[in-house]
Amino acid sequence: MSVVEQDEPTPPSSVPLHRRLPGGRTLRDGRRLYWWGEIIAVLAFYGVYTFIRNLHHGNPQEAYEHALDVIRWQKTLGINHEQAIQAWALGSRTFIIAANYFYGSLHFIVTGGVMVYLYRKWTNDYPRWRNTLGIATGLALIGFAFFPLLPPRLLDPHTYAFVSHDFGFVDTLAKDPAFWSFNSGAVSKISNQFAAMPSVHCAWALWCACALVPRVKHVWAKVLAVVYPITTVTVIVVTANHYFLDAVGGFFVFGVGYVTARIFTRAGRGPAVATAVTPTSTPVSLLTDSPGVPAPGSQ
Repeated sequence: MSVVEQDEPTPPSSVPLHRRLPGGRTLRDGRRLYWWGEIIAVLAFYGVYTFIRNLHHGNPQEAYEHALDVIRWQKTLGINHEQAIQAWALGSRTFIIAANYFYGSLHFIVTGGVMVYLYRKWTNDYPRWRNTLGIATGLALIGFAFFPLLPPRLLDPHTYAFVSHDFGFVDTLAKDPAFWSFNSGAVSKISNQFAAMPSVHCAWALWCACALVPRVKHVWAKVLAVVYPITTVTVIVVTANHYFLDAVGGFFVFGVGYVTARIFTRAGRGPAVATAVTPTSTPVSLLTDSPGVPAPGSQ
């Protein structure tokens, strides 16, 4: 009887199984993502963002001067129609209440849902879109710090004595039912009400649309994705929380975030790597007792 041990073939480049933790997904380039790690990272990032956003509220007089600048720029561009649009919308209290709830909730719900969808269905694309959202949100902090802006709902002499006249805006979050109001409880004390330029609501909404449209299959889903940022712009105007140029600023930081993330994100975009398979350590034995089967090399 002759026994010959065959060398194991060289395994393809892969991710060692012993380094993997539970609850993860392997990208095409072998990198690993963990849903629990993503949740921790997102919550930590948003916590830091919120802290920095609300750390310095800015000077109300300066914010008012910036509001006058924005109104003047919009008049030059022919888009200074927020007050007229809100006055028309106030004719339907049902519409205003729906806008209040939309403004106070959907930017979290929809954005979170899209992140989960990308992670589960388009895992290789997820890191780039996650980074896009993070960069755009971080860039918004620069606008908040260097361009504090009095939103339309605060252009009221009863709110600030230095406001020259009543611009005719209504704070719908305070007047009609909503999840919360800037004028109530802890929100009024800690929230930076001058963090209006750019509109993070609009940046996130456009992020959702651009991430979904090429990936969802049904036409109705694509239409909803396109309508979402349009509806968001409408809502921020009819609730008097933003100017049209705030929306433009939000779309701008999204664009910068997307380009930056596309340049620097590597996860999920490298060459495909084979999935590691536990090798068989038992040597292959060729038993040559059987008649008519010669042992290799024994001629």
